Amino acid sequence: MQEAVAAFLAQLADSGRVSPATLAAYGDDLGRFAAFLQNHGIDGLEQVDRAVLRAFIMSERARGVGVRSLRRRFAALRALYRHGQRQTPQLPNPALDFPIPKEEHPLPDWLAVDQAQALMLAGSAPDSFLLRRDQAILELLYSSALRVSELVGLGLDDLDRREGSVRVTGKGQKVRLVPVGKPALLALDRYLELRRELAQEGETAVFINRSGRRMSVRSVQDRVERAGRTRLGQHLHPHTLRHSAASHFLQSAGDLRAVQEYLGHAGIGTTAIYTHLDYQQLAKVYDENHPRAKQPSPPLPPKQGAS
Repeated sequence: MQEAVAAFLAQLADSGRVSPATLAAYGDDLGRFAAFLQNHGIDGLEQVDRAVLRAFIMSERARGVGVRSLRRRFAALRALYRHGQRQTPQLPNPALDFPIPKEEHPLPDWLAVDQAQALMLAGSAPDSFLLRRDQAILELLYSSALRVSELVGLGLDDLDRREGSVRVTGKGQKVRLVPVGKPALLALDRYLELRRELAQEGETAVFINRSGRRMSVRSVQDRVERAGRTRLGQHLHPHTLRHSAASHFLQSAGDLRAVQEYLGHAGIGTTAIYTHLDYQQLAKVYDENHPRAKQPSPPLPPKQGAS
């Protein structure tokens, strides 16, 4: 592989068709690709298929490589394969028409596990309606990796305290069942005790404002931002907690299918295929791996009617 890259770069330099800067960039890009292949025991271009290219993309993205740089890497790869096919016409070109994102979609900020734990512990003893509600919001956003729109859309009937789950209606009105960690369940219990006193008659929303009506997305964003400033000294958005939960879950479990179901994604990128994972398996993986599922179990409250 190293020899193929060296021969290609030499031919490109002799042609005079590219600038020294482009030549250097191609050399760096192809050098990284060659190193990736070597680390995976792949010796030549003929052994590379689209699965290898997908693995290369994931490896580069994990290192923080942006879409623009990835597109340049694949431009270099396509040029390398064209050169190789001139020498060996039967050489397949898996980089041809390989789908690369056309624009950058930066990932949201995320918290380290110890930061997430500190955020939750900072409000471990709430003693008012607002503090209890905001603590329950933070716990549930992180515990179940909810979108803020999913959180504000929750109704009392969506909570299953005994099973430790929440029924979520996500994008495209797709419904999924997601585990809820023990600290989040306890925070919800504490909050719901005071919610009963303030909720307007007939209001079914889990999270309400001081007027007793369903909270807005903007209100939740403001409260999360406030918690980030006061508890961590930094900006904090609800989606940061969703991304943090998913990242921590994946790092611990290593089960991409479980995380996919957890987040309610139909697919990952342009090549992933959605595969079903039943709730019991998702719950098992969650209990074994999510940071907020490893706390002592709160006492089970007596079963009560919806309020």
